[in-house]
Amino acid sequence: MPMIGFARRMTAYKRPDILFADIVRLKEIARQQPFQIVMSGKAHPSNAGGKVRIAELHQHIKELVGTIPAAYLPYYDLTIALDLIAGSDVWLNTPLRPFVASGSSGMKAAINGVPSLSVLDGWWIEGCIEGVTGWAIGDEKAGSA
Repeated sequence: MPMIGFARRMTAYKRPDILFADIVRLKEIARQQPFQIVMSGKAHPSNAGGKVRIAELHQHIKELVGTIPAAYLPYYDLTIALDLIAGSDVWLNTPLRPFVASGSSGMKAAINGVPSLSVLDGWWIEGCIEGVTGWAIGDEKAGSA
């Protein structure tokens, strides 16, 4: 079953929760084309918003039980990042534009042959070759996806 991977520093502008914005639609997509989701990340100790996002992700994962296999891997570090990238079929990147300086998690995925599904920001503006290196969410002119 294909796996969508998402791992990075947890902060509001990276919008880790946007995948779950329409749970009903997400479940319907999974009924037609099954997939699984594996996420990981850490919030900076002083970033209360990032910690809230992680708690929200755990709640969303509970909502998917029985429909979409999903997990949040705790204790995010380089080993988990390597394993998650190696196991992913698609790397998800959903930041609010224009806040991505580079996009190192997507670069790591690309170097390891994992296509991205990403907002056109950071390196992905130049790296996206639609249907080859991955897929764009929105377009370059949009203020956000």
